[in-house]
Amino acid sequence: MALDDTPGCAHAATLDFHRLMAQSMPAEDSEDWHDARRGFIGTVADAQVNRPKGPPAWNLEAYGFLDDEQAADTVHPSLWRQARLNRVHGLFEVTPRIFQVRGFDIANITFIEGDTGVIALDALTCPETAAAALALYREHRGPRTVHTVIYSHSHGDHFGGVHGLVSEADVKAGRVQVIAPSGFLYHATAENVIAGVAMARRAQFQFGHTLDKGPRGQVDAGLGKTLPLGRPGLIAPTWTIEAAHERHVIDGVEIHFQLTPETEAPSEMHFYFPGERALNLAENATHNLHNLCPLRGAKVRDSLAWAKYLHQALVRWGDGADVVFAQHHWPTWGAARVQRFIAEQRDLYRVLHDQTVRLMSHGLKAAEIAERLQLPEALAQRWHTRGYYGTVSHNVKAIVQHYLSWYDAHPANLNALPPVEAARKHVDYMGGLDALMARAAADFERGEFRWVAEVMKHAVYAHPDHPPARDLAARALEQMGYQAESATWRNAYLLAAREYRSGPPPATVMMAGNMLLGALSNELLFDALAVRVNAPRAQAQRFSIGWHFTCSGAHWLSTLSHGALSSLAVDDLAASDVQVACTRATLDEVLMQTLPMPQALAEGRIVLSGQAALLGTLFDLLDRFSGTFPVVDAAPWPDR
Repeated sequence: MALDDTPGCAHAATLDFHRLMAQSMPAEDSEDWHDARRGFIGTVADAQVNRPKGPPAWNLEAYGFLDDEQAADTVHPSLWRQARLNRVHGLFEVTPRIFQVRGFDIANITFIEGDTGVIALDALTCPETAAAALALYREHRGPRTVHTVIYSHSHGDHFGGVHGLVSEADVKAGRVQVIAPSGFLYHATAENVIAGVAMARRAQFQFGHTLDKGPRGQVDAGLGKTLPLGRPGLIAPTWTIEAAHERHVIDGVEIHFQLTPETEAPSEMHFYFPGERALNLAENATHNLHNLCPLRGAKVRDSLAWAKYLHQALVRWGDGADVVFAQHHWPTWGAARVQRFIAEQRDLYRVLHDQTVRLMSHGLKAAEIAERLQLPEALAQRWHTRGYYGTVSHNVKAIVQHYLSWYDAHPANLNALPPVEAARKHVDYMGGLDALMARAAADFERGEFRWVAEVMKHAVYAHPDHPPARDLAARALEQMGYQAESATWRNAYLLAAREYRSGPPPATVMMAGNMLLGALSNELLFDALAVRVNAPRAQAQRFSIGWHFTCSGAHWLSTLSHGALSSLAVDDLAASDVQVACTRATLDEVLMQTLPMPQALAEGRIVLSGQAALLGTLFDLLDRFSGTFPVVDAAPWPDR
């Protein structure tokens, strides 16, 4: 049905855009639908996973609107298809020994049956969903013991639920082994700590998990439905894969490991199971174009290495695989289809890399390449190469950033005005706010939503308390969300629209990596402290703190000078101004604010010597971060 431009409804230009997109989409061959349902064994209604208190950790009931095959007017028809596929849930047989639980988390968990027990490949995001997946598996396959957990890579949705599968006590006792790729523990914690607060806030825009579910809200996250509720944890690996290729037999199951560092994650690996003629490509080949730099932020991924590792996997194992599967989405069966799928995924990342570098070598800027570069038609017409998660546009910009940095070589951009100051000038040059609003409203009626969003960004930066500007900004972004094929772009647009109307969520205070604090190395812990030091307030301070961790005997020396906190492992603490003796766990509790410092001192859990007041001085100089800082509005400068 045709709708007007009332907020929340699809504009006539959006309806026209969807009709055009529907004509240009790949032909529906039903292969994905067959593959997504193949091997179905059983599930629970709506994949619901309850918690003792509060809302369910996971529940697909709110996505019931996706039962309709016809896309809503407010959702890109291609994204609607992907969202419906991602709603298929349950326990599935991949091969006689390999089973997957899909649709109980944003990621998949794979159970591989050995001679005496089970190998769990990945652990989902939180213990609640992992335990539910294991319970579903055991309901249909029997009470088999999990004796091995393998982490495919260092992102939280693949290890955070490990405590729902095995206990740390069993790992320490040697009854369970945990295997991970080289560098896993560092990368699993580092990415969530140094920039963790900013990433967590930005992730709300990427995944849309704080949006209402529905045709006018969140419908999907591209890789899966959304993020579950729950507190992730981590059990450290007991051994790691260090060689480029390794072969191991675990409980009668032969597994070939291929390290693929600096691809979708900095620490990642593929797996080939010759006995099952099955190949697992972790998260490097899924049923969409992935991110080379996610909207939440991360170090840019190496698209060239990504393509090369897929090529190696295809050459090494392509002839011996009857099924290829991954840690998101559904498998692909049949030798010829497997080889075609891997080759197309390889070519997807290779052509993006090579053509971006070719065009930037002609002097084109990132935004220019992103606007015009198109995939070869044969690749663009494959469902699994569509940009439901990553997009050609922002992946091109990531490749340019990987090689050339943020700077586009135009000297005017070396020292451009910051957003608010630039916005005020933009508004003045456009004839003032009233003139800008009149022109933007006319452009909105013509369906020029990208431009309206751009100019209204300036209007709101310059006049943040102007309701019509905020409303028009929201309406433009809303239509852009309705038109987006990428789930992550849609989520970002729609959450931005909501925050233009309602503002950011209530302020909270958090420290990066709280949920993983116990897994941090001492070095990472002190790096996390260092980024909280408020240099303007600390610049006149000069002192050192010696840390003695009584649990391990480790000694660390932290030196504060010029507003910078530098820490290093040392042999003794004789030269420090104050000495702190405690267990590492006690320090973690203090930093997480679950143990007040006065209580720790009174109970003798922290013992100070030397200039004891300096420890309090350091803690007073640490910023407390809000995990809900403004995104579409200017963030206030922190108090000094």
